[in-house]
Amino acid sequence: MKLTLLLLFFLGISVSGFSQISTAKDTAHKDTLWKIHGQNTFLLSQSSFSNWAAGGVNSFAGNLVLDYDFDYKKAYWRWDNKVILGYGLSDQTGLGWRKNDDRIILNSLLGYKAAKYWFYTFYVNFQTQFTDGYSYGANNQRTLISAILSPAYLTFGPGFAYKRSDNFRVNISPLAARITIVQNDSLAAVGAFGVTPGENHLFQFGASLDAYYKLNIAKNMAFENILKLFSNYRSEPENIYADYAANLFMKVNKLVTVNAGVELISDPLATTYHEALQVRQIFGAGLTYKF
Repeated sequence: MKLTLLLLFFLGISVSGFSQISTAKDTAHKDTLWKIHGQNTFLLSQSSFSNWAAGGVNSFAGNLVLDYDFDYKKAYWRWDNKVILGYGLSDQTGLGWRKNDDRIILNSLLGYKAAKYWFYTFYVNFQTQFTDGYSYGANNQRTLISAILSPAYLTFGPGFAYKRSDNFRVNISPLAARITIVQNDSLAAVGAFGVTPGENHLFQFGASLDAYYKLNIAKNMAFENILKLFSNYRSEPENIYADYAANLFMKVNKLVTVNAGVELISDPLATTYHEALQVRQIFGAGLTYKF
């Protein structure tokens, strides 16, 4: 119960900030303080073979990604909020539909300017997924390995940040708390994601780093890098959790884009369901609406 209230409290911080946008009476004042932008992307990829000598499997995939930023700026204060929602399915002949993307990511970073590019900060990061995840064995038999809030990760703490621009920033928290949540009882029973078997959460205390760098390679091409690190002071701090994502965006015209991405996760608490290095790749062309 305490864990649920704590989770709702931190999510409420961001939601309350978003609600101020719609309740502000002075439109000019609101526009000065808040900068709101984002993009909705729908990607498609397909391959088809017929009497192809080299062989191949027919496949089709569709992915939807919603990426929104809500940024507040007043005097020495900065409040940057990001919401990423992603979900995708792929269909291969003989295998049926399977997930290829499933993400709920909420980031909130409150900063007070200390120097030209430096800020005192407090940040919150929450991550989970929408639906059940499975591993597949012989005869397409599946085993449950994850679910909504299983896992979920809540990380928060004070720190300091170097922000050169919206395209380059690094936040370091030497006193960060990280809570791993496993609400699914069958997964908790086997100690999935590092929790003690039978428990539904794991508390860690350590240091975290969150970095973002976006490089505009050409007029219609950008390369985005996102890095998250966490070291647990309480147990084997040398075993660092690392999450790195690289995304390439290529704009064909106002609406059509080609996107490619890869995400690498090294999690020392991953169970035997997962390999030492988790890899997710995506490539497709589709429609992107920016605002």
